Amino acid sequence: MNTKEFYYHLPPSLIAQTPPERRELSRLMLLDKDTGAARHEAFANFADYLNPGDCLVLNDTRVIPARLCGVKEDTGAAIEFLLLRRIAGDVWEVMAKPGKRVKPGARVVFGDGELVGEVTEAAADGNRLVKFEYAGIFQNVLEKLGEMPLPPYITEKQSDRERYQTVYSRSEGSVAAPTAGLHFTNAMLDGIRSKGVKTAFLTLHVGQGTFLPVKTDIVEQHKMHAEFYTVDEAAANAVNETRQNGGSVIAVGTTSARTLETAAGEDGRVRAGFGWTDIFIYPPYRFRAVDRLLTNFHLPESTLLMLVSALAGRENVLNAYGEAVREGYRFFSFGDCMLIG
Repeated sequence: MNTKEFYYHLPPSLIAQTPPERRELSRLMLLDKDTGAARHEAFANFADYLNPGDCLVLNDTRVIPARLCGVKEDTGAAIEFLLLRRIAGDVWEVMAKPGKRVKPGARVVFGDGELVGEVTEAAADGNRLVKFEYAGIFQNVLEKLGEMPLPPYITEKQSDRERYQTVYSRSEGSVAAPTAGLHFTNAMLDGIRSKGVKTAFLTLHVGQGTFLPVKTDIVEQHKMHAEFYTVDEAAANAVNETRQNGGSVIAVGTTSARTLETAAGEDGRVRAGFGWTDIFIYPPYRFRAVDRLLTNFHLPESTLLMLVSALAGRENVLNAYGEAVREGYRFFSFGDCMLIG
């Protein structure tokens, strides 16, 4: 399958630069994955499309202020680090910009010297391993000096960090938010539970793959970066009981969908566990654990658009995206969303 088959035209004016005034004020497109029929709704009415006995699965990862801007200790050259994952102790894998300036042995200073990173190793993919030096607690230093690593298509400065976090975020470790969850408020989730719908939480820490485009012409040749996930017994049991009793499992976001599909066996039963996943979902793919998907609108030719197409069909999805463009939907991280089912 050719990557260009997942292209669509998006006017830049439709890329949402800021979140809506209130989380629940997004628009919601309802897409029938069998017929391709699309309807338009307000996200505030999302609960109307859930049934008692269903299970809503949410990713509780929390974004860390992973973008650090500093200078080389010896030359004063500007250097930016994006923290990707903790390797061990104070050693992190980072994406460095410009990478050619930070070879092993280079030291980068942040703030007034409150944080210093020394490059210990250059990885094969161009990333760097960095050992940090600081006084006190690393998370406190990071909160002071770090910035939210917003995607490159968001160019406006954000005044409220929490609007790039879900209201249920709790497990720190992501460099990007699971954006389908940004639409929920605590009141909405309470209302969903009062309707008899289960909520289950799992964790997938979103990594650098979120920022990387598909560079291969052939979809199957693309390699996903591994991301760490956890599914506990409570979440696995909630999903399995829902399927056993005839309810629908609704994944909130592609991260929740990828985690469920990683943890599911061929029989669709989800196993509790943790580890690294590099699952790449594209057509044709048979979903084992996910029945329906709530997701934002994704970039052209992206792995996320390919996953959505695997669930609803490429033509159905591209037709729906075309309608969303004509209707003036807001796209990407701070944009509107789609419920596929």
